[in-house]
Amino acid sequence: MRILHHARIYTPEPAGPAVTALAIDRGLIIAMGSDDEVLALRQHGAEVEDLGGRTVWPGLIDAHLHLQHYAASLQLVDCETATKEECLRRVAERARSAKPGDWILGHGWNQNLWPEGFGDADELEAAAPGHPVYLTAKSLHAAWANRTAMQLAGITAATPDPEDGSLLRDASGRPTGILLEEAMQLVAGHLPAASADEISRQIEQAQANLWQVGLTGVHDLDRRDCFIALQQLDREGKLRLRVVKGIPAEDLEHAAALGLRSGFGSDFLHIGPVKFFADGALGPQTAAMFQPYNGSPDNTGVLMLDSEHLFEAGQTAVRGGLSLAVHAIGDRAVHEVIEAYAQLRAFEQSEGLPALRHRIEHVQVLHPQDVSRLAQLDVIASMQPIHATSDMFTADRYWGERSALAYAFRTLLDQGTRLAFGSDAPVEPPNPFLGMHAAVHRRLPSGEPGEDGWRPEQRIRLAEALAAYTTGAAYAGGLEDRLGRLVPGYKADLIVLPEDPFQLPPDRLYDLRPEATMVAGEWVWRSR
Repeated sequence: MRILHHARIYTPEPAGPAVTALAIDRGLIIAMGSDDEVLALRQHGAEVEDLGGRTVWPGLIDAHLHLQHYAASLQLVDCETATKEECLRRVAERARSAKPGDWILGHGWNQNLWPEGFGDADELEAAAPGHPVYLTAKSLHAAWANRTAMQLAGITAATPDPEDGSLLRDASGRPTGILLEEAMQLVAGHLPAASADEISRQIEQAQANLWQVGLTGVHDLDRRDCFIALQQLDREGKLRLRVVKGIPAEDLEHAAALGLRSGFGSDFLHIGPVKFFADGALGPQTAAMFQPYNGSPDNTGVLMLDSEHLFEAGQTAVRGGLSLAVHAIGDRAVHEVIEAYAQLRAFEQSEGLPALRHRIEHVQVLHPQDVSRLAQLDVIASMQPIHATSDMFTADRYWGERSALAYAFRTLLDQGTRLAFGSDAPVEPPNPFLGMHAAVHRRLPSGEPGEDGWRPEQRIRLAEALAAYTTGAAYAGGLEDRLGRLVPGYKADLIVLPEDPFQLPPDRLYDLRPEATMVAGEWVWRSR
């Protein structure tokens, strides 16, 4: 038995009594109440810890990240720079320490922040001569390759654009090295593959980073290799994050045929939804829109999946007990997914099937006619609040007044929509306190764009943001009966904070970090 006392414990139970202590046994919370009440339950050999008045929250859950990609990104060149020149300098620095011919891999560039816009292959070639270079954009929906990398991939001026992707070209038709959407695979398919052991080792190391920012669970949306690595870690007892594992759309038929169902798994690894893509992203202007992007009258983005095709695939999924999670960013893509879910809900009912926990990933901009429909269909909005502050200037630039319903947390909550928050790491940092700050204040740490924040009518309260990282994310994963709260019978997953976030000035939330993280009743990380 372990007893934690002399604390401010946020359970959260709406009408519950003040709680200052809790008791834990075999990974579960078994009792809670005042210090006197819980200490009276002490047994011989119990570990008793005085938390010195610190605040205790339920462990936080990131409802959308890419665990393998995040773990690998910790080894990559950091390309999230204010200037293209700095990005190229970092590539050159890595190349100087690499073996001849080694790939130089990086992540994080955003041409919207660079005065010159996109880079080109020749610049990368000059920065790392003799090395193939491949840098993914912050959005993960574009990549930048040098001439050596394109040569290895067989890309020439005669290479056609793949379906649902494109190669940017200069005036003569020569590829510039910028690959959008599916065109990324032309080079990515030639990257050296990491072994299962390497991926496992990287994830094991990365989970320590996640504990340090208060995460005790994640919903992973990477592919097969990540699933294999996670199973290996779980089998070896090294997986100490609770992972809900998404299934890539291309494996739907196999998963259904095998009888895998959403929710199946072990204490630390569960099968989650099947992941589809309906469109691209805002940064490269490939998110599917009803009306063209401002300044690009012929561009409405890339619609990769319409409602009929999604409904067809969805029938296979729900017959097999598999929920859906569909990436949709633009208003057209979100609308198509909602239309498919409306058909799928009717299908579930007509076939006597359970109403599964279907989700839309991102929901970055809504058409006004679709505002109430997620709640009506009981579809979860799996959103990443830090995108709001990262993208606000780009959204205003390309979407204009349509941004009134961009990252519309308040509007969706007021309609009764279930929210689950995440980070989309490595697209953004996985720190949930950055996400909470963005959801509550909708402004950068610098204070931009002003005290009220960007589109302040979409701000939400801290308790609502916390719920989206706890009870909302637990519900989205089908684990609301054991995660997301600190009450008897639930897993003892929690974090200890040096201060009460509800008592802090607004800007302090951004800098808040846990002092300790517990998973299954054991401390997995402590700052001291």
